[in-house]
Amino acid sequence: MPINLQKGQKVSLTKGNPGLNHVVIGLGWDINQYDTGGDFDLDAAAYLLTDTGRVSRQEDFVFYGNLTHPSGAIQHMGDNTTGAGEGDDEQIKMNLSLMPDHIARIAFTATIYDAESRRQNFGQINNAFIRIYNETNGEELLRYDLGEDFSIETAVVFGEIYKNNGEWKFNAIGSGYQGGLAALCANYGVEVE
Repeated sequence: MPINLQKGQKVSLTKGNPGLNHVVIGLGWDINQYDTGGDFDLDAAAYLLTDTGRVSRQEDFVFYGNLTHPSGAIQHMGDNTTGAGEGDDEQIKMNLSLMPDHIARIAFTATIYDAESRRQNFGQINNAFIRIYNETNGEELLRYDLGEDFSIETAVVFGEIYKNNGEWKFNAIGSGYQGGLAALCANYGVEVE
């Protein structure tokens, strides 16, 4: 049975799952009734961060424009441009055993594509969640439902996976940002064109 997390809660992924290497991070969402008329295109991304909290190179940003990290540790499974349907809207696969030693944590985010011109924000999104499951047996390990406390934000950090004393752990963050993808990239040291 998966652990349902609250904002700020931390839980170990590997302590009760020895040998866990292959996990899938699923992000999902629904559009609420205050639709702006245009499609909502949310984009999941992973930032592989050093202990400085920033990327060490541009390839450490995995998203729809860079689907696979050079190490093979992270693979984005592709862009879902509508969010229609049940379950995960976008997925990121992770092989913990391939994670480069200098990576201290991986932040998982979602941004609304073209949010300003479409006049969209996370206040118009319902049922947003991140879940992590064991790719080998399909067992869901944890789930964090974001809640509805956003109004003007166009980017959200759902959570982070980090290494602590040889264990992989997850931290439910749930922080919103204005400025969409550009704001997140600036925060994590990714150069934006």
